[in-house]
Amino acid sequence: MTQLEVRFRYGATPGEREMRAIDNVRDVYGIRRITFDEKQRSVRVEFDASRMKEPTVAALLRRAGIDVREKLVLA
Repeated sequence: MTQLEVRFRYGATPGEREMRAIDNVRDVYGIRRITFDEKQRSVRVEFDASRMKEPTVAALLRRAGIDVREKLVLA
């Protein structure tokens, strides 16, 4: 397993419906952890790179209703 992290900035603040949908994303095989930083308006996803790539992670977030805007550089 190759563990990677990616961070995206989001636009609209996720509501209750989006957060429930994120629970389903957490169940996707290969997703390890999802954390939101409301102050920086970003979401960080830890995933198995042998199972999926960053565009797939972004698509899963968008499908859950997260307003993904751009990929951020991890510090």
